[in-house]
Amino acid sequence: MSENQTNDQLQEEVQEQDINILKKDRLDKLASLREGGYDPYQVTKFDVTGKAAELKAEYEKKESELKAAAGDDEEKFNASLEALHENKVRIAGRIMSWRDMGKANFIDLRDDTDRIQVYIRSNDIGADIFKDFKKKWDIGDIAGIEGFVFRTRKGEISVHATSIQLLSKSLLPLPEKWHGLKDQDTRYRQRYVDLICNPDVKDTFVKRSMILREIRQYLDNLGYLEVDTPVLHTLEIGAAARPFVTHHNALDLDMYLRIETELYLKRLIVGGFNKVYEVGRIFRNEGMDTSHNPEFTSIEMYQAFTDYKGMMDLIEDMYITITRKICGTDVITYQGVEINMGGPWERLTMIEAVKKYAGVDYNDWKTDEEARACAKSKGVEVEEGASATKGHVLIAFFEEFVEDKLIQPTIIYDYPVENSPLAKRKPSDPAFTERFEYFIYAREMGNAFSELNDPIDQRERFVKQVEAKRAQGANAEVDEDFVTALEYGMPPTGGLGFGLDRLVMLLTDSASIRDVLLFPTMKPIDK
Repeated sequence: MSENQTNDQLQEEVQEQDINILKKDRLDKLASLREGGYDPYQVTKFDVTGKAAELKAEYEKKESELKAAAGDDEEKFNASLEALHENKVRIAGRIMSWRDMGKANFIDLRDDTDRIQVYIRSNDIGADIFKDFKKKWDIGDIAGIEGFVFRTRKGEISVHATSIQLLSKSLLPLPEKWHGLKDQDTRYRQRYVDLICNPDVKDTFVKRSMILREIRQYLDNLGYLEVDTPVLHTLEIGAAARPFVTHHNALDLDMYLRIETELYLKRLIVGGFNKVYEVGRIFRNEGMDTSHNPEFTSIEMYQAFTDYKGMMDLIEDMYITITRKICGTDVITYQGVEINMGGPWERLTMIEAVKKYAGVDYNDWKTDEEARACAKSKGVEVEEGASATKGHVLIAFFEEFVEDKLIQPTIIYDYPVENSPLAKRKPSDPAFTERFEYFIYAREMGNAFSELNDPIDQRERFVKQVEAKRAQGANAEVDEDFVTALEYGMPPTGGLGFGLDRLVMLLTDSASIRDVLLFPTMKPIDK
């Protein structure tokens, strides 16, 4: 064990001892309150009539109006201000700081809108209540305040308390009381404390909610219908992602948490819904990093009688619209890099992108063997033997030379059929599919197809997928019901899916997906 580790452990032990001492002190205060006949945990409600941010804004507005009405008459202005004190307000929130000045105290109270200073004086609330307040209340407690709004001599808009009530006792001190909540791991594990101590964190999640609301409004205005599809599936389908497995006791069968919403949404297109979308929770039994969490939110949308070009136009316009509404500009800064979200976005085929950034032209490869030889000469790894086709090699070149260059919004389209099992083949070149992905900050943000609606082709691709999955030890099966749905006929359809979390990361300048998930997946501490 290093010296730094030893020091860190000692510091943690000292902090834990300090917390236990402070907690015992607070428990003693709670016991004293109860002995005196008051239990804050028995309070069932407190009627709130004003919020901190609103009260401060309203007071400033009224103050300006009174000043304008009084003109140079200072006496009239002061008399008007005194009249405002008759307007009683009731606010509630958490005590965040405390300044003891003897028989008058100042506390900062934070509600869900802002902080506001509260002036508490013995003469106004009564000596006995003031005594309990000073001896038995703490920073972190939840308080209800009744009083009037005024401006202090130092110019701060505050509430002058005429009565106070302890609504809930905080038995643990806020982290800033002893060492501050700066440890990233603790912030993710105890998001509730993170939100208390770091107001900027709350802003991120407010913005997340706004982004989701704007997406829904955008799609609703285009005539899309929001739907819900099953989270529990009876089949492990042959897609690339690994599912989480659970067991249904009544039916005595294994079930799988969904890894996508795609196949059920396309069933609805078969059924006659022309435009559908779902905001869906997705579960993938895979690793975690700054852009992946086992549980995340996707938004998938499907539209009959359009193709992947139509979905390109939709997603570009949607992102531009949402960016302007949320950020107020086309140009945003993400992790120190300026990104212009305003269109038109660059659009390149995968062949064009590889030629542009790797200097290699797919069309020069006459055979798969030539493609593999080119990859070897450029140091690009592909599967050994004859299994790597020209399409596989093109994908490998794209991943090696292109992805990290796509900082500005870029659409890459026409993907090889080898990695696009659900996309329709290009009529002009069956080796490729009508598929695109779009990239921002070298990160894949979403995926779209002209959807495959040929049931014969679809079943053949499913079989190949399942064979590959079973070779890896998975219990994958062909979704025969989906093939049956296609046999009834699905119209030409454009489909698109993207991760909500990555979009929120982008528009809130968050480095990690954990920064935009209220409760990200974490390894238990005892593990």
